[in-house]
Amino acid sequence: MTRQAAPRQRQRGTIDTLPSGAFRVRVYAGVDPLTKRRHDLTEVIPPGPNAAREAEKARTRLLSQVDERRNPRTRATMNQLLDRWLEVLHVEPSTRRGYVLKIEKHIRPMLGGVQVARVDAELLETFYARLRKCRDHCDGRRYIQHRTQRPHECDDRCRRHACDGLSASTIRQIHWILSGALDRAVRWKWMALNPADQADKPALPHPDPQPPSVDEAARIVTEAWRDPDWGTFVWCAMTLGARRGELCALRWQHVDLDTNVVTLRRAISVGADGDLVEKGTKTHQQRRTVIDVDTAEVLAEHRRRWDERLRALGLELSPAAYVFSPAPDGSSFPVPDTMTQRYDRLAKRLGIASHLHALRHYSATELIAAGTDIRTVAGRLGHGGGGATTLRVYAAWLSEADQRAASALSGRMPARPTADTGDGPRSPTSGSRPPRRPPAPRAAKEAAHEWWKQEVAAGKSPTGADIARVADVDPSVGRRWRREWTSGA
Repeated sequence: MTRQAAPRQRQRGTIDTLPSGAFRVRVYAGVDPLTKRRHDLTEVIPPGPNAAREAEKARTRLLSQVDERRNPRTRATMNQLLDRWLEVLHVEPSTRRGYVLKIEKHIRPMLGGVQVARVDAELLETFYARLRKCRDHCDGRRYIQHRTQRPHECDDRCRRHACDGLSASTIRQIHWILSGALDRAVRWKWMALNPADQADKPALPHPDPQPPSVDEAARIVTEAWRDPDWGTFVWCAMTLGARRGELCALRWQHVDLDTNVVTLRRAISVGADGDLVEKGTKTHQQRRTVIDVDTAEVLAEHRRRWDERLRALGLELSPAAYVFSPAPDGSSFPVPDTMTQRYDRLAKRLGIASHLHALRHYSATELIAAGTDIRTVAGRLGHGGGGATTLRVYAAWLSEADQRAASALSGRMPARPTADTGDGPRSPTSGSRPPRRPPAPRAAKEAAHEWWKQEVAAGKSPTGADIARVADVDPSVGRRWRREWTSGA
């Protein structure tokens, strides 16, 4: 009887009267899976005329949570949960490093001491709101933000703190970190529900890729070609659409100049110990990318330069040598951050707002504008999902493609109704408007531009109608081109 009564006593729970007149309700809820100690649900009812009745209601509610297994099963804090979650998390080292940085910078300082059982949707949404307001969690404090934490003489770089919130994409990443950790807590029976599922996470930011224009790309390549080796890297970044780590890991044995095929199978990334390592590509797949004749010739010239330098050293180029290696024998890969910084300096000299990854945007955008089907573009870029990522992220809005779309739609519209009689639409054969021509391809525009420049150099002033006749396009297109070229001149 005694052995059976004890569990029932625990299950019924107890109500204790405190010296202040308040009531403390305690219900046994099992063993804490983290500390292996007894775990009780407790609630304190403040003193008052109805305190005893409220205490009975609280005990009934807590007992119901235990019976339905909706109660928190541990007193562990978010810090303890995050530590355990990181122990079992299996991701790439670079991904883990990003998670740890966000956890240490934002989550632990603000939520680390909170019990997992007390985390709810309201707390998470308040946390996200504070991150949107200030990434340094200043809480409205005024202070001087020093350029370094070490002893130093303050200069103009030490200035008063100004709030700068995190971007929506970064807050979404923090949300998914919390969601993953709390989801694991549900799986471990630490809690019944994942509050992150109920929290209103930041909206997905609208992708805004900004690849360089055709003219800007030409200026970038021309400037880079002051160093042919560097120019070759920039050229391949444009034509292959590869990630910078994939280009840095490219070896000569993966470049087949007989069939004009480049195989991308490795990438340079940060390893678990913080050092750069060579590993598989981001999507863990190899891509065989066909290159055009010009790119093949660029790589062939690059190979000849390597052969000449190595012959002068009495060496031969190894098939395993890196294509863009900084070492004389090609034995080491280039550092991706170094290539990014060099490109940033190049773009800054030219006054172009661009970054190295924008060349990947450029490749995707130009392929789509040229009519390449989206699955082929996705395959060249190494995207999965049937091209959804390619369309959503990398296909920048093209004014030229938009103009072609407008011309194509206008050419299929019925004849415009007459404004004076109101007798209905004008007959396409009897109306005065000539049938519209299909939109001109890019080659036609470039050829017309060359003709226009020659005429202008000869002292002539071609009209929009002249340009339209030469390019065989609508007169309105010829006029628009003339305005564009004249303003550009």
